[in-house]
Amino acid sequence: MKTKLLTLLSSVLFCLALAGCGEDPKMTKFQNDIDSFCSQVAEIDAGINAIDAQSETASDELLAYLDDLDQSFKVLSEIPIPEEYAYMQQLTSEASSYMSTAVAAYHEAFAGDSYNEATAQYARENYERAYKRVTVLLQLLHGEEVTGVTVETVAP
Repeated sequence: MKTKLLTLLSSVLFCLALAGCGEDPKMTKFQNDIDSFCSQVAEIDAGINAIDAQSETASDELLAYLDDLDQSFKVLSEIPIPEEYAYMQQLTSEASSYMSTAVAAYHEAFAGDSYNEATAQYARENYERAYKRVTVLLQLLHGEEVTGVTVETVAP
């Protein structure tokens, strides 16, 4: 989780640096939207990491943060992407879809009187798929070569 946070924060800095040079209003808006997404995810991550796991309300707090994360990923998938980055649309759509599946499964895992480990594992897998796509998206925006990452093309 901390590696993801560092990646997102470095992306925020990258977006801020590019925003000062943006002559194209669509590109500037895109960069600002990505920056906003990264900031929201960092705030949510900080909130999740601050949850007292021993608290009686820990699962409710976690689910609320995950709902916020799901909403942020939905907004990401709706960001207008400039033509030169059109190939990224599939990544944002898949990231949002996987996050929605993950959050729904986490809600199911915590429902009722007992914790369902199998459902939670399914949720974790989808959560990781969502973040994998965001990581690839950010690497592409940084101009980095994406190696060693296999991104499944089948949406949930």
